[in-house]
Amino acid sequence: MAYLTANSLKGNWATLLLPLTASENIDFDILDEEIDYLTSIKVDGIYSGGTAGEFYNLEEEETLRVNEMLAKKCHAAAIPFQIGISDTNPKISLKRLNSLKHLRPSAFQLILPDWVAPTYSEQAEFLTRIQEKAFPIPLVLYNPPHAKRMVTPQEFNQLANLIPGLIGIKVADGDTSWYKAMKPIAAKLAIFVPGHHLATGIASGVAAGAYSNIACLSPLGAQRWYALMLSDTKEALAIEKLLLGFFRKAIDPLKNAGYSNPALDKFLAVVGGWSKISTRIRWPYRSVPEANVDEARKYAKKALPSFFFEH
Repeated sequence: MAYLTANSLKGNWATLLLPLTASENIDFDILDEEIDYLTSIKVDGIYSGGTAGEFYNLEEEETLRVNEMLAKKCHAAAIPFQIGISDTNPKISLKRLNSLKHLRPSAFQLILPDWVAPTYSEQAEFLTRIQEKAFPIPLVLYNPPHAKRMVTPQEFNQLANLIPGLIGIKVADGDTSWYKAMKPIAAKLAIFVPGHHLATGIASGVAAGAYSNIACLSPLGAQRWYALMLSDTKEALAIEKLLLGFFRKAIDPLKNAGYSNPALDKFLAVVGGWSKISTRIRWPYRSVPEANVDEARKYAKKALPSFFFEH
């Protein structure tokens, strides 16, 4: 399978959610079924080691086993996949890269070191070293809003020029001024925005795709919605408004109550009902109670019928 480039990295990418047993061990049977489903519906790509994959709470042997499963199935199905090597410790990111490079992912995804916030020169040094070790596998930088150092549009532009192995970024979007500032960078890097804003991002000409929270809710629905963005912008934007209404009604109150993004992503998957995964996340973080699922599912089915299918 060919490695991704800034031009070929696009579309609806599904995160590999981490299924857990009551004792917080990984349920590899459910994980196996999850990967099979995602490959069968032909999402544009699958990535591991993201926030919903709880990369910050995995031991190294678990990281290896999860990614061996993902790589074997994605290579067989010819589905692009990215392996997350993120860690707050840069040396562990390097270690993960070295131990997983033989799986030949389409790209590696990673965060910047996140305990001591890196200056721009330290960002460049970190990515230069990672690039050297990863070659010829390209890199995607995940810079979420809660990162210790938010990379500016000017810095993204500089990094794109300095690090040829950097092909994409995963970021929160902003208002029209943000999209205007990111427009020149879109010619150099594949810009991925939040899943529930993807129609706006595609319509702007800036976004290439999403590592999608909407694919947590419904991978097939998210894939069909992305296809609609390429053929009927007006209808895709109308669906985005419905999605935002669902988030205000069912997700924002949970977020405001202090539940973390991985907890919310797993909650979305349970609401969507396409996987046997539970809402459970690993200690010490709180899981959304399963009791919240029924009401959210009823509202979602009413507001978003095109995202629900028989599984």
